Amino acid sequence: MPGPEHTHVTRTDDAGRPVGAPLAFPDPAAAVRALEPEHPRWVWPDTAAVYPAVLRAGLTVRRCHDLALTGALLRTRAGRPPVAAAAPVDDRPGLFDATPSRDPAEVLSEHADQLDRIGADPRLRLLVAAESAGALAAAEMSHTGLPFSAAAHHELLTRALGPRTSGDAVPQRILEVTEEIGAAFGRRVNPASHPELVDAFARAGVELPSTRAYLLREVDHPAVEPLLRYRDLAKLHTTNGWGWLDSWVRGDRFRPVYVPGGVVSGRWASRGGGALQIPKTLRSSVIADPGHTFVVADAGQLEPRILAAMSGDRLMVEAAGADDLYAPVAAEVFGGDRAKAKVAILGVLYGATAGEARALLAMLRKRFPAAVQYVEEAARAGERGEVVHSWLGRACPPPDQAWWSGGDAHARGRFTRNFVVQATAAEWALCLLAELRRRLADDPDAELVFFQHDEVVVHCRDAAAATRHVLDATAAATRLLFGDTAVRFPMDVGVRPCYADPEDAP
Repeated sequence: MPGPEHTHVTRTDDAGRPVGAPLAFPDPAAAVRALEPEHPRWVWPDTAAVYPAVLRAGLTVRRCHDLALTGALLRTRAGRPPVAAAAPVDDRPGLFDATPSRDPAEVLSEHADQLDRIGADPRLRLLVAAESAGALAAAEMSHTGLPFSAAAHHELLTRALGPRTSGDAVPQRILEVTEEIGAAFGRRVNPASHPELVDAFARAGVELPSTRAYLLREVDHPAVEPLLRYRDLAKLHTTNGWGWLDSWVRGDRFRPVYVPGGVVSGRWASRGGGALQIPKTLRSSVIADPGHTFVVADAGQLEPRILAAMSGDRLMVEAAGADDLYAPVAAEVFGGDRAKAKVAILGVLYGATAGEARALLAMLRKRFPAAVQYVEEAARAGERGEVVHSWLGRACPPPDQAWWSGGDAHARGRFTRNFVVQATAAEWALCLLAELRRRLADDPDAELVFFQHDEVVVHCRDAAAATRHVLDATAAATRLLFGDTAVRFPMDVGVRPCYADPEDAP
C-alpha cells in the first residue's frame, strides 16, 4: 500500500489480520520485485492507480485483491446505489502517474472488513477474484497496447478526408461534400444542423420528423447520398481522426483506458480512445508485429447459452450442447425456422412481448418452461422493486426514490430480466479472461492485447499454442461457473495478421 514516502507492505493471514511488522520499500515496484517470487495476493486500494507504476518498471503480479472494485460489489449487494468514480482530467496513461496515498491501517481494516462480508460464499469469492484479475488484465492491456499502424491509419485518413489540416480547419473532403449538399438543396446548408436540414428538406417538399439515417434512406432527393457520406466523414474525423491518433497511439500501439466493472452488469467500459467500440474503418490499421499474428476469439450465442446453464432447463441444455443453439430450438419448436427461434430466444432475454415475438414466446414457454420461468421471475422481482443477482452474486442497483413514487415497473422488469443473464455472461467472460491471462503469463511469445465483452485478442508468434490457451481457458471458465454442464460455449477463433476481417478491408 503506497504511503507518502514509502510503500508499506504488511503480511496478513486468511482473515486479513496483520502478521509481523510492516516492510518499507521505496515504491510499489520495489515491493513487487522483492516479494512477487512468493506469489502473494497483493491487496491494494485500486489497481488502476497502483499497478501502472509496477508495469512501467517491467514487472507484473499474478494476483491481487482490488479494494475499490470489491467495495463496489459489496456496496451494491448491501442495497446501496453505486458511487460513480470521478473521471480524471486527462485519461491518457501518463509516464508519471501519481499513486494516491492511503493510511496503511485504514487499508488493513478495509480488507479485513471485506473478507468478513464475503465470508465463505464460494461464488462471491470467485467473483471477487475474477473482478480483481480483470483489473490486472485491464492495466496490462493499457500498458502493452494493441498493435496499431499509425502510418496505415494516417493513409486511411488522407484517402478519406484529404491532406491533414491544422488547428480546427475542416478537412478538404468534408468541405467538398458540404458543397455537394448545398448544391443539391440550391442553397448553403449546414449539414451538422438538424433544424437547417429539416427546413431545407421541407422547402423541397419533404417533411421529416428527424434526420435519422433510416428515415433519410427512404427519401428520394439528391442531397441524401452526400449527406450520409458527410456524416461518415465527419464521424471519422471527430472520433478517430488525426487528433485521436496523436492522443491514443504511441509507438504503433493503441493504448486505451479500460474501466473494469464500468457498467452495472459488470461489463467493462472505457474512458477515452473508444477501446470497446473499434469501428470497421480502424480495424485495417490493427496490424500484428513482424513475425506475429492475431488470434481473435469470440463466444457465439453467449447469453442464450448462459440462460440454459443457469436455468438447467433440460431441453434447452440439450440445445445448447450444439454448435448452433438456434438450430435445434428451431427444429424442436418452430418447424426448422431458425430466424423465428432466434427472435423468440432473444425476446425471452430482452422482454420483447409485442407483435410476432409474443406468439413465438408462447411457443418457447411451452417447450422450455424452466428457462422462460427463470427470467420471468427476475422480471417480476424487478417490477416489485426488488434486487436480483447474477450467478456469482453481483447485485443490480436498487431503484431510487423517484421510482417508488411513479417509476415504470415494466421497464425495471425488462432490466432485471436481462441483468441476471447479462451479468452472468460478463462473469463467464471475466473468468475466461483471468484464466487466459494466467496461461499467457508462462508464454513469452504471446500477449493479451484486447478484450471486448465476449471477445479476446492474443498477439502471438505461435497461433496454434495461443488457440489452445484460449480454448483451454474457455473450458476452465465454464467449469468454474457451472461445473460439469452439458452446455457448450464454442469460440469462433480466427487467425490473421490484421484485426479486420477480409471483407472489412478498405
